[in-house]
Amino acid sequence: MKYDEEFLGVRCGVAQHLNAVDWATTPLGPVEAWSLSLKSIVRTTLSSRQPMSFWWGEDLLQFHNDGYAPMLGNRVDHSIGRPFREVWADIWDDLQPFIQTALSGEGTWQENLPLVMKRNGYEEQTYFTFSYSPLHDDDGSIAGILNSVTETTQAVADRKALEEAYRDAQKHLAERGQYEDELKLLNRELAHRMKNTLSMVQAIVSQSLRNATSLTDASAIIAARIQTLAKAQDLLTGMSVTAAEITAITNAALAPHRDGVDRIHVEGPRVYLSAQQALGLSLAVHELATNATKYGALSVPQGRVDITWSHHLGDDFTFDWRESQGPHVAEPTRRGFGSRLTERIVSDLFKGQAKIDFAPDGVAFSLVGKLHQVSDLDH
Repeated sequence: MKYDEEFLGVRCGVAQHLNAVDWATTPLGPVEAWSLSLKSIVRTTLSSRQPMSFWWGEDLLQFHNDGYAPMLGNRVDHSIGRPFREVWADIWDDLQPFIQTALSGEGTWQENLPLVMKRNGYEEQTYFTFSYSPLHDDDGSIAGILNSVTETTQAVADRKALEEAYRDAQKHLAERGQYEDELKLLNRELAHRMKNTLSMVQAIVSQSLRNATSLTDASAIIAARIQTLAKAQDLLTGMSVTAAEITAITNAALAPHRDGVDRIHVEGPRVYLSAQQALGLSLAVHELATNATKYGALSVPQGRVDITWSHHLGDDFTFDWRESQGPHVAEPTRRGFGSRLTERIVSDLFKGQAKIDFAPDGVAFSLVGKLHQVSDLDH
């Protein structure tokens, strides 16, 4: 860069502002009368490429070099030769402690000091790293303050952006890890559920064929039972990978048997069953409702079915089916797969006791068992 002007023998961009000041009207007097110390610090400051400024005299009149000029904003044309307190009135209170320390003969250092200033006509958050050093006149007295400074506003903003990006990345990695864990759990549960469901379908088909009186009868029974399984699976898929709410499971199994008359009463607290318990109970309710429709309380207009369940402290669970006002009930001479499914399989799934009672006044089914713990729902 070429300069057309110089000040005290130093060519620089701010020379025009230095030359424009009528120094004779200031407390410093004409340039020719300045002390050797003042002239020396002026030459040193103007020659430095490090952004620097200094304030001299009782009023701390400002001097600065080309590197410092951009920090002034729109004050650049009217700051040289004016008092520190006037040039930097908006941040004077923030800087006064550092000024007092330097004027007492002790240097200061401050890193990334936040300052809100109006150097461009509006408030802006800025940051500066700087040192204030005392300046001595020819007689050794402290006559001013030297300011070596670097504006770090953009660096601080970049660091904050980087820290935010790092936090976002860490959050993303954590979410991704959680997602991968959930995906593994889902795959494990789906594989486990598929294996158990296929085993249950195999048992349904083989036992239904073994006990059916004809292929047509077997086909209808198998289709109805597998459809019940499918509905239960749909509910499990819609609610959760590992659990389903008992009211939804029960109502889905009962849906084909409701005739529009309020003859089926369902009551119980909100309870979640594991996938296998939900499938087993769904099949049991289907078998009970099918038999009630064919032979029991739902086969006559006045018949009624009451279904209740309870969940006690811990994992204790009871489920009851009661038929009333139906035909006279007699103990069957042959127990089919449906009865065995309702009693034995449900007993095993709930680790308890399940029993069908063919009482003369109505079939009753009672289950006393345990719910799977939440920690067991994915096993």
